[in-house]
Amino acid sequence: MYIRLLAVFLLFSTACATAPVARPPVAAPERPFGSLREQAERQQAWLRERMDEALPALMRQYGIEMWVVPMREYNEDPVFPALVSAQTFAARRRTIYVFHDRGQEQGVERIALGGWSQGGVYLTRRSSRQVDGGGVTRQAELLGPDQWLVLKEVLEERQPKVVGLNVSRTFAFADGLTHGEYQGMAEALGPEWMARVKPAEGLVVDFLSWRGEDEARFYEDLTKLAWNIIETAFSHQVIQPGKTRTSDVVWWMRQRLSDLGLDTWFQPTVDVQRQGVTEEELGESPVIERGDVLHCDFGVTALRLNTDTQHMGYVLREGETDVPAGLKAALARSNRLQDIVVEELRPGRTGNEILKASLARMREEGIDGTVYSHPIGLNGHGAGPMIGLWDRQEGVPGRGDHRVIPSQWFSVELQATSPVPEWGGQKVRSAQEEDVILDASGKVRWAWMRQTAFHLVR
Repeated sequence: MYIRLLAVFLLFSTACATAPVARPPVAAPERPFGSLREQAERQQAWLRERMDEALPALMRQYGIEMWVVPMREYNEDPVFPALVSAQTFAARRRTIYVFHDRGQEQGVERIALGGWSQGGVYLTRRSSRQVDGGGVTRQAELLGPDQWLVLKEVLEERQPKVVGLNVSRTFAFADGLTHGEYQGMAEALGPEWMARVKPAEGLVVDFLSWRGEDEARFYEDLTKLAWNIIETAFSHQVIQPGKTRTSDVVWWMRQRLSDLGLDTWFQPTVDVQRQGVTEEELGESPVIERGDVLHCDFGVTALRLNTDTQHMGYVLREGETDVPAGLKAALARSNRLQDIVVEELRPGRTGNEILKASLARMREEGIDGTVYSHPIGLNGHGAGPMIGLWDRQEGVPGRGDHRVIPSQWFSVELQATSPVPEWGGQKVRSAQEEDVILDASGKVRWAWMRQTAFHLVR
C-alpha cells in the first residue's frame, strides 16, 4: 500500500511540476457565502451605504431635488433591486419611492408610499383610512388614485423645484416609468407640477452602477468561485477527450451552480477551435478532442451581483506536457490588449473615448483585436458607459457617451486574433473577459486576477 501511494504521489508531483497553471484552484465550499440570513444582513448594509453615501451626492450632481420612482407589482422599475432589501422580491401593489434632498445638513429624506420600510431605510406613508380586520386596526394600503393624491400631498408639503422621473430614450435602466404610470401621475398632479419634471437619466445610471467597499470585498470571493468552476470544467475531472461534448461541459457548469444554491444571468457557452477545421465543420456541440483550444463564457449570480468571465483552455495531445508556443503567444496578445484597456479606463472619460484610445494603441502595437467591454454589477450588462460593441468598433452613440465614475465595476471583454505557426498559420481567436473594480479614488484593479496561462485538460 505504501509503495502504491508513493507512486501516485510521485506521479502527481511530476504532473504539477510541468503544468503551466495560472493559479491553484480555490476550493468552493457547499455554502460559499454563508446562510441566506447572513447574506441578507450583508445586503442590507450595502443598501444603507448606497442610500447614505451615493444617493445624496448623485442627486446634487444631476440637479434632482426630488426623485420619484413609481412602480407596480411584477412591473418593477429596473432600479428596483438597488432600492430594496434582500427580502423584497417585488413591489407591493403600487409602490412609489420618493427621495427629497433637503440639503447638505439634513440630507435626503426617503419615503415609501405603499410597501414597507425596507428595514428602516424608508419612512412609510399610508392612507389615513382605518381598516379593522382580525381584531386589529391599522392604516389602509394606498391603492389606485389614492396613491397619486398622497404623492401630490408630499410635493405640496415640500415644494421641490425639480422632480426627476425615470424616462430615457438612451438607457433602458433609466426608462422604468411606464406609460400607464406616467398618465396616472400626470392626471393627478396636474400641469403645474408636471412642468417641474425632468428626466433623471444620469442619476439612475450612476446610482445603479455605484458599488461600496464591502461589495468589492465580496466580489473578489464571487470571482474566485467563478474561476474555481471554470478551472474544474476545463480539466480531466469533467472532460474526457473523444467523449465529452461542449454542451456536456455547459450543463456541468450550470449544475455546479445549482448545487451551490447559486444561479447565473445567462446560459454559459463553451466552444472549441481545432487545427484544420472550420467553425461550421465543428457544428453546434462538437466532441472535444486532444489538441483543441477551448473557450468559455460564464457568469455567476449571488447577492444580486453578477460576474462575467471568458477563459481559454487547451486539451493536451498525447505526449504533450505544455501548450504550443504559438498559442501562448496568442493568449499573450489578448493579455496585452487587456493592459491597454485597463490603462485607458479612468473616471471622467466616456466609453467612446476609452474605446478610441484603446483601439489606436492596439493598432500601433500590431494587435488584430476587438474591444467590447461593459459595466457590471446588479446587472450583467450593467448600467454605465459602453466601451464598444463587437459590431460597433467606431463607438456606441448615446450609451458610449456616458462617463465612468469611481466605485464602479467593468467587465474588460475583448479578443485578439493571431496566426499560430504550429497550426500552419491558422488564425486562433483568444477571447478573454475579466472583471475589474474602480475604487473610490478611481484606481483600477482586477476583481481577483486575470488569466495569463491556459487551463489544461490532461
